[in-house]
Amino acid sequence: MHPEILRDAPGDCPLCGMALVPVAGTATPDDRELRDLTRRLWVGAILSIPLVMLAMAPMIGIHEPFGLAPRPRGWVEFVLGTPVVLWVGWPILRKFWLSLAHRALNMYSLIGLGVGLAYLFSLAAIFMPDLFPREFREHDGAVGTYFEAAAVIVTLVILGDVLQLRAMGQTGQAIQELLRLAPNLAWRLREDGSEEQVALEGVSAGDRLRVKPGEKIPVDGSVLEGASRVDESMITGEPVPVAKAAGDRVTGATINGSGSFVMRAERVGADTLLARIVHMVGEAQRTCAPIQRLADAIAAWFVQIVVAIAAVTALVWWGWGPEPKLTYALLNAIAVLIIACPCAVGLATPISMTVAMGEGARAGILFRNAEAIERMRDIDTVMVDKTGTLTLGRPALTDFAISGLPQNEALALVAGVEQLSEHPIALAIVQGAKARGVAPRPATAFEAHNGLGVQASVDGKALRVGSRSYLAQHGIDASFWEPRAEVWRAQAKTVVFFAVDGAAVGIAAVADPIKDSTPAAIAALKHAGVRVVMLTGDSRQTAQAVARQLGIDEALAEVLPQDKAGHVKRLQAQGRKVAMAGDGINDALVLAQADVGIAMGTGTDVAMQSANVTLVKGDLRGIARAAALSRATMRNIRQNLVFAFGYNALGIPVAAGVLYPVFGLLLSPIFAGAAMALSSVSVVTNALRLRRTRLV
Repeated sequence: MHPEILRDAPGDCPLCGMALVPVAGTATPDDRELRDLTRRLWVGAILSIPLVMLAMAPMIGIHEPFGLAPRPRGWVEFVLGTPVVLWVGWPILRKFWLSLAHRALNMYSLIGLGVGLAYLFSLAAIFMPDLFPREFREHDGAVGTYFEAAAVIVTLVILGDVLQLRAMGQTGQAIQELLRLAPNLAWRLREDGSEEQVALEGVSAGDRLRVKPGEKIPVDGSVLEGASRVDESMITGEPVPVAKAAGDRVTGATINGSGSFVMRAERVGADTLLARIVHMVGEAQRTCAPIQRLADAIAAWFVQIVVAIAAVTALVWWGWGPEPKLTYALLNAIAVLIIACPCAVGLATPISMTVAMGEGARAGILFRNAEAIERMRDIDTVMVDKTGTLTLGRPALTDFAISGLPQNEALALVAGVEQLSEHPIALAIVQGAKARGVAPRPATAFEAHNGLGVQASVDGKALRVGSRSYLAQHGIDASFWEPRAEVWRAQAKTVVFFAVDGAAVGIAAVADPIKDSTPAAIAALKHAGVRVVMLTGDSRQTAQAVARQLGIDEALAEVLPQDKAGHVKRLQAQGRKVAMAGDGINDALVLAQADVGIAMGTGTDVAMQSANVTLVKGDLRGIARAAALSRATMRNIRQNLVFAFGYNALGIPVAAGVLYPVFGLLLSPIFAGAAMALSSVSVVTNALRLRRTRLV
């Protein structure tokens, strides 16, 4: 499909015949074309297998396979090959015709010409064998046919189309998943203060909406009254819910916590952040693979040159050849076209891509399509999200310091208070205590002070756990612990102070740990000459601390989703090839905008479906491996194209008859077929060498 073609209704691309892709991404996915091509693929494969067996048998010394002499064998091949070419290959023939009608020669022009000529030549051999000179006939008068070549080409090309449509379907599923994030209903407040439930489409800017505990926020807006904590991980990628109070902004499709609040709707419908993300993902994914444009350009010139050579060959033999002149003119012109038939072109790219995808899967690297493999080769800048990409995405208790009490006793007291809180930091402390074999003590008289801390009575002791300012409000001096707290903050950790019976006795640090594989991955990327940029919605202090710890070249902090895509575009405008690695729904837009989007296998389904590459194990070292595999694959494809065109191009002069005046030598279509088979074998053998590629 050509991205420049825009229509106001579904249909086919007028240039190549491919199904048009919706720009907006709101249409229901239509898989009719995929189901139709899949049926054709199965029929083509089932009929092509016995065809190849019949055609190849004489080459291994079996001259009458299944007891069939050459002439009846040709009729059996006709019966098997005709439905493959005419029914299975109908989409190819249609695209071939469109390329001619619109004078936009491409790979379908080349493949359609080769399939058509091989099939027509075989028809002539079956129905009009007397047209051929005696030296082209076998002992019973039969002439060799090429039904198997036409059928195999058709089946392989249909296979490539099926794989492409499946990749396009994954893109549509990602967009649909984004759309499903939005709630369907909202609670609107009337003038008298009563509530009514309305469809999301009925919400207008300025409406007052009630958001209840556990509900999704319906639209973008700001809090008017009440307070709660909101899970904004789909926007920021950060796992810790954010406290919201009057005056704070909230985003549609984020999830409210245990509180309730009233908000004013400000951005609705297509203006919401979620709707804009969906639109921009759809726009960014309407791309065309560079290798396809190159192949189309080569095909256009190759087709014209071959047709011209065939025409000149026919005219020369008709004017100056021996009798019967017309027969020799037709035969040699067809020989030129058959030997130039790019049978292996249908294999050159798909076979290498298939092997590469298999090798990538073995290494934990999943490529969504062939374009991703191609683009990975040129990456010189990698942008990485922090949470879930560089880190585990799960806050954990990392440090605990105490004075005046045994450490385990103090941890049991603090965990006893925190087990009654729903805050993620509290959960991290409780889980950290249990991991150390410490059971939280029962707590009573629990009170929570939003944004500050909590207090309770444990074993008859009054405990307060929270920020230093929270303790100061109650006359507790925690300055003794501040130097150590500063050290931990510089390490991108959140510090919690705690006091027992009015005295500050210790501090704890909670952090999202760096993955064990991250330092080696960053080092491998930098060693390969790739610039590493961290892109995160986290605070600047935390981002800079992580960047220093890992040796990252640049850290961009407090970045919203739309700003993330802007940073990618800025680098792309500088001529850099950018890969983006992320794991959250909030990363869907920037993954699509990047030259290569890379999703962590531990992340969300939407991130993986929007990305070009998925690292199954969530290991960033996979980026360097993917780049190495990409370079080897593209080198292999270039070699395959030489094999695909090389044998045929060298045989064209012989087929045209340039050796006939001196040696009396003409190239039989049988040898033309052998050249085609040899080029295919060479391509397959060369592609299989990718299995020995060493990944870093």
